[in-house]
Amino acid sequence: MADETPGLPKLETSLSSEAYVEPLQLGKRLKEIRLSNNWTLEEVSQRTGLARSTLSKIENDQISPTFTAVQKLIQGLGIDLPQLFTQPKTPHATGRRDITRANEGKPHPTPTYEHELLATQLVHKKMLPFKSYVRARSFSDYQEWVRHEGEEFLLILSGSLLFYSEFYEPVELHVGDSVYYDANMGHALVSTSKEDAHILWVTAS
Repeated sequence: MADETPGLPKLETSLSSEAYVEPLQLGKRLKEIRLSNNWTLEEVSQRTGLARSTLSKIENDQISPTFTAVQKLIQGLGIDLPQLFTQPKTPHATGRRDITRANEGKPHPTPTYEHELLATQLVHKKMLPFKSYVRARSFSDYQEWVRHEGEEFLLILSGSLLFYSEFYEPVELHVGDSVYYDANMGHALVSTSKEDAHILWVTAS
């Protein structure tokens, strides 16, 4: 007797390759995928081997695709099954906006950095942007690795610095250089230029 996966419906063993599926808004989802890739119906037809008229009828919910047709769509479009069955999301603009004028961010000094927090009027942000002067001049200025949840991006605005990270050798970064990294990994910055390095930092949770 074949094993069954708990919580999932059993598939009929007699299911033929031409059995029909009834996905939620598959036509709308197919059209969304096609348009997002700037494909015409003819191009999708060439990729999948399905007739253009068939694709048009599927997109307009005039017919339900066969199991074989679904397989051809997945293989031809280079997507996974969940992507085809995922209900399209309706874009929703929140209208949120926050302007921070030059040098008018909220100051937040620490022993090793002098931070200027940006977009402080917005709460529950998905990103935390701020500019910083790197005051540290030696790795020994840190009592321990800096680490926190999320991912982080930094861009060097002026000066130069050494970027220390827990699993890599230190690397020197100059104006225009940037690095994106896992903030759970221990990290620390040390200025190497005459003036303290000035950076833009963006943290995402």
